[in-house]
Amino acid sequence: MDEATLKATAAAMTADAKGLLAMDESNPTADKRFAALGIPQTPEMRRAYRDMIVTAPGLSESISGAILHDETIRSTTFTDEPFAQALEKVGIIPGIKVDGGTRPLALHEGEVVTEGLDGLRDRLAEYSTLGARFAKWRAVITIDEASNAPSRGCIEANAHALARYAALCQEAGIVPIVEPEVLMDGNHALALCAEVTERALHAVFDALRTQRVLLEGMVLKPNMVVPGLKCATQASVDEVADATIAVFRRAVPAAVGGVAFLSGGQSAADASARLNAMHLRHARELPWPLAFSFARAIQDPAMKAWAGKKENVVAAQKALVERARLNRLARRGEYTVAMETPH
Repeated sequence: MDEATLKATAAAMTADAKGLLAMDESNPTADKRFAALGIPQTPEMRRAYRDMIVTAPGLSESISGAILHDETIRSTTFTDEPFAQALEKVGIIPGIKVDGGTRPLALHEGEVVTEGLDGLRDRLAEYSTLGARFAKWRAVITIDEASNAPSRGCIEANAHALARYAALCQEAGIVPIVEPEVLMDGNHALALCAEVTERALHAVFDALRTQRVLLEGMVLKPNMVVPGLKCATQASVDEVADATIAVFRRAVPAAVGGVAFLSGGQSAADASARLNAMHLRHARELPWPLAFSFARAIQDPAMKAWAGKKENVVAAQKALVERARLNRLARRGEYTVAMETPH
């Protein structure tokens, strides 16, 4: 394991108030979003969309790394340049999603575990030759008060898989993004999300230590602590910021290379405002860089502006870069809701 390289890459991924762009949607997920906007669901249209993103002028001013899908890292831009190479050229670190998606967890009805460890060592070696310098694995934790979920079995199974994946990544010289996502779905209160998130994080870091993962050479991609989408009492921006930082200070070791939040179904404005509040209210308490790794919360305005049409590429790229810029401002505590209104 090359500790120096892992540490340097992890630090670069969350440096200079920048964040990560998650553009690793599976083909079915990408096609579903295309269908909702009347965009043809074809490999060529997915390539065109990703070309629009990767070639957006000025994207690297706010984005330090981009998480790619298998189809993307094997493909090229319209100028026949591999996507990973095109990103490197403008100073954006290429990454790759490597998990195999979720499957039902045996004997745990309604709960899932992420698969994909079989053959991962060989896949990581290949992805390294294709230019990937970091990877991502997502675990899914569901809160369901009626069934007392998440169970200990679900949390521990996912924590173990995340730790095994992270160790394989570091063995290959690739920085692991460790993503234990407590879903926003449901009617649970803020306090329950905090309790479950803390429990999941403790289990994940216990498993990481067991597998000898170098904490300085990884990036954590967690959920923010938020009430369920169906909860009758929604939390304020400041309440989310305070609850999230309180949990992280108890559960995330100071040695971790960086933290990059997922957006997890939050609106673009909510994700930015909450990240901003964490830096405004708790900047002196943070032992790790607190960044973002958003997908829809950065991409949605651009996809809608693009709508699958070549003549809309420039407008879509501007929307993408602007959304990324607002999140960089949020990392500095300089974002305001007024910035959401076009002038």
